[in-house]
Amino acid sequence: MLISVAVEEKAFMKKHVLVERIAIFVLLIAVICTGFSAAQNANEVNLTLSGTIKWAEFNIPYAAMNRALNLDVGSHNGTVQLHWVEELSYLGAKYGGNWNKYRTKDIDDLSAKLKSGQSLESLTDPLKNYDYFYKIYNATLGNFVGDFTVQVKDASGEFYYEQRYGLKVFSPIAAGYGYSHYDDFGSSRSFGFSRRHLGNDLMGSIGTPIVAVEGGYIESIGWNYYGGWRIGIRSFDKQRYYYYAHLRKDHPYIAGLKEGDVVRSGDVIGYLGMTGYSTTENVNKMQKPHLHFGMQLVFDDGPRESNNEVWLNVYNIINLLARNRVPVKSGPKDYTRIYDFIDNRYQLYYE
Repeated sequence: MLISVAVEEKAFMKKHVLVERIAIFVLLIAVICTGFSAAQNANEVNLTLSGTIKWAEFNIPYAAMNRALNLDVGSHNGTVQLHWVEELSYLGAKYGGNWNKYRTKDIDDLSAKLKSGQSLESLTDPLKNYDYFYKIYNATLGNFVGDFTVQVKDASGEFYYEQRYGLKVFSPIAAGYGYSHYDDFGSSRSFGFSRRHLGNDLMGSIGTPIVAVEGGYIESIGWNYYGGWRIGIRSFDKQRYYYYAHLRKDHPYIAGLKEGDVVRSGDVIGYLGMTGYSTTENVNKMQKPHLHFGMQLVFDDGPRESNNEVWLNVYNIINLLARNRVPVKSGPKDYTRIYDFIDNRYQLYYE
């Protein structure tokens, strides 16, 4: 009888300890989940513990960028200079990144407050994550607007240089050439391995001149298994990397272009084609001629190629850049831009 009771007591104790351990485990999971949820609610952005941005969503609609840009340019040399990146960052923080909430009235009201003397600091102080949105948007758009020098032609046909302020980056498709595109960022791709499409495809005609959206250095050029003939350009401030792929068979680039060369905003760099998806160079394996255009952000002097590359959805950016297209002319071997252009901020890089 005593043995039976002892066995039952031992079994009960084992069961009790097991239940207790399970309860503790469940409690720990609940605490972790609660903490994780609270952390997400308290910090709605994807940051590492060190604060380095590992992921960014760029979903500002064209209407908002266009309005902010116009307000910035319109206020230049005025009593109060409006800064479009700051205004967009304010709205990004106000909407919590949900730009479906955007209304033109919101940015107009913000502009009115700033013009009346209210400081940006006082307006953004209650907004959570303003600094995060500003870092993302400034890395993306910060060099898009500013002072530049452009060559223009007077009524007599003579060229002269004029100082201007405004949009100083360009559409990758030269003026006078048709193209179409849709929001295909994130679409699935299966060639080679399953992956997401990290860019925007601009459908056009073979031979269409492709221009540099922004000035910078040729960081990569040549054949790529996936992109075919491609060019990679790093901006002078090193925060943006522009990727142009599937360039034309036989003559993908302008003559002499090589790694390390400096290009200006709007310089012709190559020609639209349909190369790629082949280990053999100079092969057309794309189904339709198009330019794959991608834009990567690089933060904190980190490596460009890593497991945490930050590629942006450039669909709306392409729509904005369409405001600024480069007229080109044909030459003996290549197309060139008609009007010279100098980004005043980086003038020394061209000398």
